[in-house]
Amino acid sequence: MSSVSAVVFDLGGVLTESPMTAFAAYETEAGLPEGLIRRLNSTDPDANAWARYERGELDTAGFVGAFEAEALAAGHRLDARRVLGALAGELRPAMLAAVASLRAAGLPLALLSNNVAPMPRTGRLGELLGQFDAVVESSVEGVRKPEPEIYRRALVRLAEAAGRPMAAADCAYLDDLGINLKPARALGMRTIKVVDPALALAELSELVGLDLTGGGAG
Repeated sequence: MSSVSAVVFDLGGVLTESPMTAFAAYETEAGLPEGLIRRLNSTDPDANAWARYERGELDTAGFVGAFEAEALAAGHRLDARRVLGALAGELRPAMLAAVASLRAAGLPLALLSNNVAPMPRTGRLGELLGQFDAVVESSVEGVRKPEPEIYRRALVRLAEAAGRPMAAADCAYLDDLGINLKPARALGMRTIKVVDPALALAELSELVGLDLTGGGAG
């Protein structure tokens, strides 16, 4: 039996390949310490350049200057525009198939993403966004994960789309970052940390009562 009746997905590192891989490649190419970009992003996480950019408080030029200044303060020079270029990960076919299966089964679906600009509604990404009943973007909302308000907004949008009340306990939430899962879990969502997509889909299959692993009907 299913224990949830709606699913909320993160984008980067869940539906697409993690940008962390591309960050690491740039660090190696530029001779930077391994994990530098991740450390900069986690230092003063509510007020650093990345947080302000994702809430729309900085434009791209402002982010570039602020992020490069943070790197300099940590003793390193980097190209912030190269860092931004690493954000566009390839879509994961197995995850896209799972989204299509969930939609075919009639489950309300939301996409909840920290991003720096509204996502285009064209091309392959646009086709993917069209599979979701609600798309909640930090750059549009002015709040970002892990701020609890953005999860509440996702629930409200899902309820509006479904035409029925939507409790946090009705929802599964998938993200690749533990810091973003914690507030969702505190609200009552069933959370899945995506490290291995196949394992995450097996866990989600149990929660929704459908086989999303490509192994046949559940």
